[in-house]
Amino acid sequence: MKKVLCTSTFLLASTLPFTSSASECGSVSIADMNWSSATLMANVDKFILENAYQCDVELVPGDTVPTTTSMVEKGEPDIAPELWSNSAKELLENGVKEKRLRFAGQSLSDGGEEGYWVPQYMVDKDPSLATIEGIKANAKLFTHPEDDSKHAFYTCPAGWTCQISAGHIFDALQLKKSGFEQVDPGSGAALAATIAKAYSRQEPWFGYYWAPTAVLGKYPMVKVEFGQGTDEQHYQNCITQVECKNPKPIMWPRSKVDTVVTESFAERAPDAMNYLSKRAYTNKQMSNMLAWMEDNQADGEMAMEEFMLKHKDIWSKWLDGQALKSVDSAVSKL
Repeated sequence: MKKVLCTSTFLLASTLPFTSSASECGSVSIADMNWSSATLMANVDKFILENAYQCDVELVPGDTVPTTTSMVEKGEPDIAPELWSNSAKELLENGVKEKRLRFAGQSLSDGGEEGYWVPQYMVDKDPSLATIEGIKANAKLFTHPEDDSKHAFYTCPAGWTCQISAGHIFDALQLKKSGFEQVDPGSGAALAATIAKAYSRQEPWFGYYWAPTAVLGKYPMVKVEFGQGTDEQHYQNCITQVECKNPKPIMWPRSKVDTVVTESFAERAPDAMNYLSKRAYTNKQMSNMLAWMEDNQADGEMAMEEFMLKHKDIWSKWLDGQALKSVDSAVSKL
């Protein structure tokens, strides 16, 4: 009888971690945002939470403000994998203050990046081109598409908020004195096309862009250093405003990109929270995946499979123990 009791106790104990994890996680809803990096993250989180922690996951459509509002007011969805925090700053701060939301970790470890860029192949030949002083000293390299007497700086398209900030920083750097003129590409696609064209011909290019993007995944670029650091207050109060009388030549502050969860999820699923706290992509990793998605016209689920199959070196660092073994086994069946 004692032997049977001990055996039964052992069997019960051995099943507890699995049962506990499953019951803690339970049904989980994840916001599947309507842009490529976010839908990739949502699908990767779904796959890992299901296979590592036995969560019952549902993806639901989302967007920054509506999703944040719903999480605060209704407690759903449970997880927003990629929220650009400044886009819903007040909502998020109030949600955290009222103990309805919690920041789980960073989605993009580098944050969202904006800046002036040049192709990698130019910096490989002349490292000084990674600095604004090097750009000014070699202004003649950057031929203007319509005026040989001027040098081209490709700016953000008209109507986009970034055209304001890019223009103010252009003025602050006094690039006009070096012969540069801002060239409006007309659209985001046209701006990307100028980079693709330069790469295909290995020609000089200088202009504004941002990361992570498919473009920077396909065409390695170097962000030009101004040597002035950044000043978030000046950026918000002057650089982003239409009227900015005395702009300073500062670097763009990085945008916070976070994973946000409901407080109820954070409390009931500590193992899943531990994963989300570790799960982050660098801009280079994400840009490479976005380039693959664009080239293959892939949706979030297709991109998830590609990522899980080809990038164990990345996702394995987010897991350990039985969770890693379980996910590794599930990947082998994709």
